[in-house]
Amino acid sequence: MAKKIGIALLILAVAFGLWYLFFSEQWLARFNEERQQDAIEYREKGLSAGQLTDQQGCQDQAISGFDQCRDSNFVCTVNHGVFLKACFETASPSEGFCDDLPEFNETATEEEKDWAKYKCWDMDVRGEGCRLLLRQRLQLCDLESSN
Repeated sequence: MAKKIGIALLILAVAFGLWYLFFSEQWLARFNEERQQDAIEYREKGLSAGQLTDQQGCQDQAISGFDQCRDSNFVCTVNHGVFLKACFETASPSEGFCDDLPEFNETATEEEKDWAKYKCWDMDVRGEGCRLLLRQRLQLCDLESSN
């Protein structure tokens, strides 16, 4: 029995090795092309949405889209992050949007992490992507306060 398991594992390892040798570069190129097309599409959607809403509306749309996503968490987070950043570019300001926020730091502090975590929980949105999207709000408000 142990010999059969060993042979099966060896066959799987060889199959994986062959797949990697022949298809990994193609897969990576296709994945990168899809991500590039997604970035263009989500940026356009974000710019259009921002023309019709304010900063809070941008955040709400990005979080809602992320929460409904069926894609992988990584791809979904990236796509909605591109949307949110573009939406912020064309959106009108929201009164109080930047009030009472923790200070933005390149490396997130515990205060920032806690703020984002509890904000996501309050919206009943789970996943690390929600927190990353909210960090864009902190970054936007930091840039606006330094101008």
